[in-house]
Amino acid sequence: MHYRFAWALDSSNLLEIIMANDAKQHFLDILTDFDTAMLVSHASDRSLHARPMAIADLDSGGDLWFVTSSSSGKVDEILDDAEVAVTMQSSSRFLSLSGKASLHRDRELIAKLWKEPWKVWFPKGEDDPDIVLLKVTADDGEYWDNSGFSGLKYLFAAGKAYLKGERPEVDLQVNQRVSL
Repeated sequence: MHYRFAWALDSSNLLEIIMANDAKQHFLDILTDFDTAMLVSHASDRSLHARPMAIADLDSGGDLWFVTSSSSGKVDEILDDAEVAVTMQSSSRFLSLSGKASLHRDRELIAKLWKEPWKVWFPKGEDDPDIVLLKVTADDGEYWDNSGFSGLKYLFAAGKAYLKGERPEVDLQVNQRVSL
């Protein structure tokens, strides 16, 4: 018995898939350049509350791990509403992601991720009972990458558009939304 499978994938769909995978990989590559981020959660009055956080770890799919105090206000905010945003920026690269935050007390993972500078906030070290891991499971993100040749290319396009009284076209190597 022979089976034939017909794939109805035209070249434009294939190109979209390849470009989406390239964009996701570019997003993840940029993400690895950062060691600090702004974590944005909802306060009890529904206002947005942002604070800088050191990135403890990054999963291959773009999920972020942070270390925080179990008595921190952000823990209560996340327990009330797990939807969060994370933003990062350097002089030429910008990134944001949104997702769901969750809290974990995995002592083995805390020990694995432990960094000595954290002892400032956790005087008892990695065994401090106040430590909790905060994981952000990323749903989607967006990047703006004006570094290297892409940045020069954008500056040229922006200058040309300015002189013509137009807006520059969006270059997908410079700015793109990605599903994570």
